[in-house]
Amino acid sequence: MQDRSLSRRSVLASATVVAAGATGLAGVAATPAAAHGRDKRLKKIIARMSVEAKVGQLFVPYFYGASATSPSQADQERNLRELGVRTVAELIARYHLGGVIYFSGWTNNIHDPRQVAELSNGVQRASLSLPTPIPSLISIDQEHGANVRVGSGATQLPGAMALGAGHSLSDARTAARISGTELAALGIHQNFAPVADVNVNPANPIINIRSFGADAREVGRMVAAQVTGYRRAAVVACAKHFPGHGDTGQDSHTELPVITHTREEWERIDAPPFQAAIAAGVDSIMTAHLQVPALDPSNDPATLSPTILQGVLRGELGFDGVIVTDALNMAGVRTKYGDDRVPVLALKAGADQLLFPPDIDVAYHGVLAAVRDGEITEERLDESVLRILRLKDKAGLLGGSPLTSPREVDRVVGSRQHRIAADRIAERTTTLLVNEGRTLPLRRGQRKLFVVGAGPAFPTDDTRSTVPELANAFDALGYDTGHLVTGRSPDAAAIDAAVAATRGRDAVVVTTDNVGPTSAQRTLVSRLLATGVPVVHLAVRNPYDIAHLDGVPASLASYCWTEVELRAAARVIAGRVAPRGTLPVPVQRADDPAEVLFPSGYGLSYGR
Repeated sequence: MQDRSLSRRSVLASATVVAAGATGLAGVAATPAAAHGRDKRLKKIIARMSVEAKVGQLFVPYFYGASATSPSQADQERNLRELGVRTVAELIARYHLGGVIYFSGWTNNIHDPRQVAELSNGVQRASLSLPTPIPSLISIDQEHGANVRVGSGATQLPGAMALGAGHSLSDARTAARISGTELAALGIHQNFAPVADVNVNPANPIINIRSFGADAREVGRMVAAQVTGYRRAAVVACAKHFPGHGDTGQDSHTELPVITHTREEWERIDAPPFQAAIAAGVDSIMTAHLQVPALDPSNDPATLSPTILQGVLRGELGFDGVIVTDALNMAGVRTKYGDDRVPVLALKAGADQLLFPPDIDVAYHGVLAAVRDGEITEERLDESVLRILRLKDKAGLLGGSPLTSPREVDRVVGSRQHRIAADRIAERTTTLLVNEGRTLPLRRGQRKLFVVGAGPAFPTDDTRSTVPELANAFDALGYDTGHLVTGRSPDAAAIDAAVAATRGRDAVVVTTDNVGPTSAQRTLVSRLLATGVPVVHLAVRNPYDIAHLDGVPASLASYCWTEVELRAAARVIAGRVAPRGTLPVPVQRADDPAEVLFPSGYGLSYGR
């Protein structure tokens, strides 16, 4: 639907930045002549931009509010306090921004699909009102699974490790295409996914189930499939976190991790998924805030390392797309330098997009001063702006109006076809690890169930949590299901209540979330086993939980706890579908991590 409030000047101005000869993300690659023609036109746009406007194109900050021009009073006050303006429209005008990023929850950007689409349109109106009107590249972290921003109303899809358990390139590609199609309908054209990290450390606190698995080749195949899926939806994919965040026991949000891989290990473990992404035509790659001494002994994080970004990523791997920094508010990149220097050093290292600076005014003026002082040449600045404009052109933002329509939102987002596909994909990921005495599937006479255990809230809706939602999934299948949330650290009273509630039940389904050697969840499971009621264990986050649980007659892994994974797990437990997933990571013994309890590729099905 055409937005008639846009002035004729804005529409015409938008049309002036059309790059002839380039194809969209869903099309075939442009010929050298076409690419040259596109760049020639884009360079003419850059020549008309002020230095201030060029610097602004690099930044992708956060903001508060569900509206571009009229957020709530509370959001206006938070914007004023942290960003110096009341609205994102004012933020775009002040800093000539090239893009913004949406979050759910804390920034209050996302309520429902219609609202998100209107927010996107408001952002674009503000961008088209700039002296050089260039549409915004609106970004989001919509990985699915544990890391998802648009929840209610949109299709929820299995996350990376679940897709890894399904081992289907077709499913991975379809999931990305569905996700990208819905994001594009919402006016969002850059998704910071897929995760290309290889999770070889079960204790990894930040990647873990966000990774497709522990096998570099398999992860690479899944990453490439998702890049293709996003391209078909005309959404910019972003492989992350280069040069690899899969073998760390630290969280770069709070400290600076060190990857101790040798160069040979990095080439064998970490590099292949990024090489696969580049071969598949990925248009952006995100940096990691971590040290890799084998690649750069300077002790700078990779985000600030010319050796890693220019020498390895651009030079050795041949990537010429947009390099995006991970969020610049993270402690991992702020340990050595001030917030005015970090974005400057990231640009000098080879980055193009500067994501989520902790103080946009300090960061913007830090880069502007570096350009004016000659520390960063305008030629270097133009290189990054050109790459960013190429992305916008490929995403279809530079041809005509970049606005989306309510009709498209209603037609695409959360469509019945998408939801059915998501359910079928999820059913192919649920993994059965233990099934002693054919405990599963549940027998015809086992109609009275009890669901108990850890109940993490949904990633985008803390009013909904695992245990009651799983109980609802069983009820929808015709069971009589009670439930009790005991949490990740159940006390004695909660455990006693759970045991008492099993009386008269035909089976108990107990959910666990990150079980450790001293976890009270182990006591809960042990007490439930002692009741004599058949116990089915479901690890709703990490598949590693089973290593800490002795004597469980049936155990499954769902790799996440959102509604699509829970519905699939319930259908598998009930026998409506057979389990088909196999482990994409090995599970080591709890008492001897050098020994493997269940190898990668392990998974049972009914009848064997």
